[in-house]
Amino acid sequence: MEQRTITNEARRAQIVQAAIEVLAESGYQGATFTRITKQAGLRSPRMISYHFANKDDLLSQVLVEVFTEGARLIIAAITEETTAAGKLRAYLEANLRFLHDHPKEVRALQAIAPYVKNAEGRTYTLQASREPSVSSLADMLARGQQSGEFRDFDVRAMAVMIRGAVESAAEQFNGDPPLDLETYIRETTDTFTRAVVR
Repeated sequence: MEQRTITNEARRAQIVQAAIEVLAESGYQGATFTRITKQAGLRSPRMISYHFANKDDLLSQVLVEVFTEGARLIIAAITEETTAAGKLRAYLEANLRFLHDHPKEVRALQAIAPYVKNAEGRTYTLQASREPSVSSLADMLARGQQSGEFRDFDVRAMAVMIRGAVESAAEQFNGDPPLDLETYIRETTDTFTRAVVR
């Protein structure tokens, strides 16, 4: 029973990764079960249907997997820091490195965003996806104010600006000419640290 569960989870992960690859290359319309089956090296699309109810179910899992992995890396980086400024720098650097190092995942999210619906049946939107990040960042900034390390400012407005700086970099990293990661990390962390620290 346990072996079967491990095998099933490995197969699901294989299918999700294949879906990311196909979405990044062919977009939402091109991400058919036939193409994903071929990318995953499976024998039949029925193997996808065994693990996922439909295309929406599979794409929802893509969202979960990408956001979960990004959150894991970002939280780990923030947790290592002890000061509010250090946590903000870690937040920015971890976010930007994730976007830079996972271009296929970013393109996959961009491809499915207009089509995936949440538990209430509403279409996934950029604002909806951004809200948890904005809220958690605003909380982190507020804690910096409470400790006396950060000056007085509107934490939500600052969180929206910081998220904007992060999200706008995603396409630029692979643009022409490409945005230099280390330079962008240095400039954004310096800019926002100076903006919030007393």
